[in-house]
Amino acid sequence: MFTGIVQGIATVTAVTPRADIITLQVEFSQGAIAGVVQGASVSLDGCCLTVTAIPTSSSLTFDLVPETIQRSSFKDVAKGSKINFERSLRFGDEVGGHILSGHVDTVAEVCNVQLLDNSRVVTFRCSPEWTKYLFTKGYIALNGASLTLTRVDKTTGEFDISLIPETLAKTKFGAIVIGEVINVEVDRTTQAIVDTVERIIGERGSAA
Repeated sequence: MFTGIVQGIATVTAVTPRADIITLQVEFSQGAIAGVVQGASVSLDGCCLTVTAIPTSSSLTFDLVPETIQRSSFKDVAKGSKINFERSLRFGDEVGGHILSGHVDTVAEVCNVQLLDNSRVVTFRCSPEWTKYLFTKGYIALNGASLTLTRVDKTTGEFDISLIPETLAKTKFGAIVIGEVINVEVDRTTQAIVDTVERIIGERGSAA
């Protein structure tokens, strides 16, 4: 589990296809992965991935299975790609964002970037079927970052996020561009409530 507070930006240094799996080698800043062991979980751009090897004190490898590749932005990963990372939540850690599973639901495309004096308002577009879980002032995780929705259009699938200077500096959102594809994880509590209400209404309708 994760908190959605991105701890830094890592760099993909190798992409190795192996049959149906892609192995990534990722370089982190010095000290960022101290204490990480093989088999540990790390969030890369919001995907919970398992450490398969530790080549150096500052690098890790991860295997991407077909489900991850097809559902996320990792289908376009390449050597040199920048990635948000967060180590898994430990007992007693502060939860500064909201609880994330690291299971990507879908992707969204950046369709507008509004530059303000010190911040940015970014408009994303995802499949409208996912907007039933999105509400203004609700939570969403984008590339592993816990963010607050400022506008949701459930017809078009568009939604807005306001990015403060701290987020722009600590994540790869500082270099975000139109057309970029972003990993999305909806808030699990909201998803459970919406799905439960839909099921109950459906059951009542069937019984009528």
